[in-house]
Amino acid sequence: MRRRLLAIPLLALVLAALVLPAAAPAAERTVSVEATATIKVPNDSASVGLSVSLERSSRGAALQAVSRQLRGVIAAVGAIPGVGAGDIRTGRITIDKVTRGKKTRFRAAEGIGVTLHEPARAGDLVSAAIAAGATGVRGPTYFVGDTEAAYAQGLAAAFEKAKAKATTLAAQAGAVLGPALTISEGGNSEIVPFEDKAASPVCGTGTTSKLAAAGCGSSPPTKPGASTVTATVGVVFALQ
Repeated sequence: MRRRLLAIPLLALVLAALVLPAAAPAAERTVSVEATATIKVPNDSASVGLSVSLERSSRGAALQAVSRQLRGVIAAVGAIPGVGAGDIRTGRITIDKVTRGKKTRFRAAEGIGVTLHEPARAGDLVSAAIAAGATGVRGPTYFVGDTEAAYAQGLAAAFEKAKAKATTLAAQAGAVLGPALTISEGGNSEIVPFEDKAASPVCGTGTTSKLAAAGCGSSPPTKPGASTVTATVGVVFALQ
């Protein structure tokens, strides 16, 4: 009987230990930071717009003349290093009636867009196009071909900037920066192409001789420059 009485308090202690909640673990110390980085990425591509505009006495004659001359322009720019298959695309075709006094003529025009993967040769491309009969040139506009790779560089720079900020904050708190626990991509991101308006040839519609007189008949200087990439990340680091 006495043994049974002694067993009852012992059993009660065991049950109490099971019912009581375990002690809550200490809250993990963290530091949350956000950083935005802006970097320069060299442009590896350029786009150039070219056109041919001619006047003739009839619509058919104007269209045939433009088509014949534009084929020569396409062949000329296609021979420039850095222009590959699929890098030349044709644009809109227009035929307008032009009246000068009592004479009626027709102006036909057609343009092409060219992507150049050796942007430093943009001046050579413009010169070749004009020599082949292009009457209008616009560009070049320089840009980064692989935008995903460029943006990845921006994200990496933003992360390193966030880590540096977190390291400073951790030191101020008397702690050591631990691993990244969560990483979020911010919304403040963009890639801004570079356009050197001072060095880029921009020639309006006109005759080849007029373009040459305006300084567009020889290879103009071109500088591809770099595009600006901006990326933002938010990171939560552990504190040790």
